[in-house]
Amino acid sequence: MQRILVLDFGGQYCHLISRRIRDLGVYSEVLPNDTAISELKKIRGIKGIILSGGAASVYDKNSPKCDKEILNLGLPVMGICYGHQLIAFLEGGKVTKGYSGEYGLTELELMRKEKLVAGLDGKEQVWMNHRDIVEKLPKDYAVVGKTSHSPIAVFANDKKKIYGVQFHPEVTHTAKGEKLLENFALHICEAEKSWSVSSYAELIKQEARKELGNKRAIIGLSGGIDSSTAAVLMSQVIGKNLCAVYVDTGLMRYKETEFIRETFSKHPFKLVIVDASKRFFKALKGVTEPEKKRKIIGKTFIEVFEDAAKKEKADILIQGTIYSDRIESGVTRHSAVIKSHHNVGGLPKKMKLQLYEPLRDLYKDEVRRLAKQLGLPDALVHRQVFPGPGLGVRIIGEVTPERADIVRRAGHIIDEELKKSGYYDSVWMAFGVLLSVRSVGIQGDERSYKNPLIIRIVESKDAMTASFAKIPYDVLEKISTRITNEIKEINRVAYDITNKPPATMEWE
Repeated sequence: MQRILVLDFGGQYCHLISRRIRDLGVYSEVLPNDTAISELKKIRGIKGIILSGGAASVYDKNSPKCDKEILNLGLPVMGICYGHQLIAFLEGGKVTKGYSGEYGLTELELMRKEKLVAGLDGKEQVWMNHRDIVEKLPKDYAVVGKTSHSPIAVFANDKKKIYGVQFHPEVTHTAKGEKLLENFALHICEAEKSWSVSSYAELIKQEARKELGNKRAIIGLSGGIDSSTAAVLMSQVIGKNLCAVYVDTGLMRYKETEFIRETFSKHPFKLVIVDASKRFFKALKGVTEPEKKRKIIGKTFIEVFEDAAKKEKADILIQGTIYSDRIESGVTRHSAVIKSHHNVGGLPKKMKLQLYEPLRDLYKDEVRRLAKQLGLPDALVHRQVFPGPGLGVRIIGEVTPERADIVRRAGHIIDEELKKSGYYDSVWMAFGVLLSVRSVGIQGDERSYKNPLIIRIVESKDAMTASFAKIPYDVLEKISTRITNEIKEINRVAYDITNKPPATMEWE
């Protein structure tokens, strides 16, 4: 199969580049930045190479590099952000610290026609996330585009088919980023369209047969689309050797346990429901630091799963971990830890169970497509995202049963009003965040001194970037009124209008 390789320099969006290429129908995979030339030459069907972004500076002593000979293989190469700077650095150009950072939407001005930017207008909105800039180009390279902060925002070497873009075409905020990637993959690299989610599902099942064999396994079933898809897919591989374990942590959605029982009791795998709420609240007592919360939740989950595995005589724990969970937890060599997802960075170092993650290289929308192919109901396929640690990361400060109930009821109100107004299916996720501070209010002609609640509603395609949803004021007002009327512990509601980045999806 023809493919585009992405070399990972630690950027938060590295795997998203590969995803975007796969969206074009071209197979793409991510490899470490220092993959040897000898190893690259063994891979059949390479049509081009992309160098990802990263958090380092090319002049840092320990910054990630790649073999310069990659630029002399005769293959098209494109650098993105750090990769753009690295190409200039390796080829003898000059990279310097910018006078200020360039973050978020920026206007790109194209200065010449070039195959890479075919179909783009003279001025385009692009998304930036950098401080260093390319100040001087190497010999035989030409400037293609600039911004007010980056005089060399796009460059090209037509003879060697080497290109660099300072912005991120892989994120949805770059208006014609997909077109630019299409130009590179299909027209410059001339790669064939031969990849699909259905074909990848067969690869997953082939791998699972080798990994699992005839062994018994349990899968952590949360009711979310990821774990649900993994459960159905793995049941097709190991059948009755799979036991799905749903853990009620006390931090779940409104009537979640009832939903799980009704949805999955009809499936061929065994379903076990464990009420571990007291265990989780006891472990979280007095804890306020977000990362510590996440790690405690991850550790407690594993303890519950180990107990369940012992009863089921299983040695393997399957999880519905997807790539966005892994990248934010800092699993790639040079990526920063944003927050530890309970099923990745929150796992204890020593585990009695062998861990297997069949969906680890997929993004959320790919999982949804796979779920639809597997015949999962629309109510599940289009269900809003819910974090693995549950309401524990939507409570600022100590997690208690009472505070969890407040957030759960608020979330239910938000969902109901979004469904009534027709906005529920168009947003990625919507929820309430309970603050630890208090504010003065007036309720029933009396002074109140209670906690505020933050409403967060975001739109996204893959969870790597997101925009706050522009919900009409009248809908927000209905939500606010219901929350302050129906939840006596809340006297003030605010709306979070921050995108990701700089924020994350959740508050903790």
